[in-house]
Amino acid sequence: MELREIIEKSNLEIPKERILFNEPMKKYTTFKIGGLAECLIKVENVEELKKVLKLANENNIKITVIGNGSNVLVLDEGIKGITLIIKIEGYNFHTLDNKKFVISVGAGEKITKMGRIFLNNSLTGFEEISGIPGSFGGAIRMNAGANGKEMKDIVKSVKCVDYLGNEKTFSNAEMKFEYRKSILNEEKYIVTEVEIELEKGNKEEILAKMEGYSNSRKEKQPLEYPSAGSTFKRGNDFITAKLIDEAGLKGLSVGDAQVSTKHSGFIINKGNATAKDVLELVEKVEEEILKKYNKKIELEVEIIGK
Repeated sequence: MELREIIEKSNLEIPKERILFNEPMKKYTTFKIGGLAECLIKVENVEELKKVLKLANENNIKITVIGNGSNVLVLDEGIKGITLIIKIEGYNFHTLDNKKFVISVGAGEKITKMGRIFLNNSLTGFEEISGIPGSFGGAIRMNAGANGKEMKDIVKSVKCVDYLGNEKTFSNAEMKFEYRKSILNEEKYIVTEVEIELEKGNKEEILAKMEGYSNSRKEKQPLEYPSAGSTFKRGNDFITAKLIDEAGLKGLSVGDAQVSTKHSGFIINKGNATAKDVLELVEKVEEEILKKYNKKIELEVEIIGK
């Protein structure tokens, strides 16, 4: 039975407008690149997620999970099976004492949106991270960070569902957070909710910090072009963007994929770049850095559709 037939005959109880076939993934990634998803389903709660996972297990259908589509490169060949977009939203505030707050946040909530909500509630501790263009689920999975702070610094616990539909809650320690990775890179779990801890602060000071980080981001990063964020990981003993800059690779292009002339750590889409363009450019940069400095650089961007 074809995938479309399996899904249409199933009893997922998900509105048809949230189940799409042969959907262009460039509409769902910040890179604006990617082939067709054979079937894309947007899930808005844990029960919907479990139903899709059950269907996939019963029919041996491959599952791919996407959050806000940042930090990913979807291949031109697209994605087979079911692509899940996690749209589990909502948040709740819990007071620990007069100063500390615990906030439960749905995995599909945007970092930038929640940054504004925390500002409006005079909560500090999120300012450094507040400009990251991703969802909470994706940010947790890769331990996203900016301006000297990472998700691990504020997370209390993480609720997940495994690919069999079992729920599990991880403590901060159990998440095994490291630089741009967590236990979720090794084990198959889907984040559904995150619990973070912030403190009461001064609204004017919080706003000033957020504006400072935002202005710095606009000044230093090529936000005027689609990208997946920082393309390469920082090295153990070197800053990758600095090596790319020193190697004279700024502006190097393959098709419409280009090493940004504004920030060497970013590969940007100048218009109609394909995933093939990006990967060829990545390979050229990697080869040049290895040849000139004998340093092996690693992708921070996750490749989807392999």
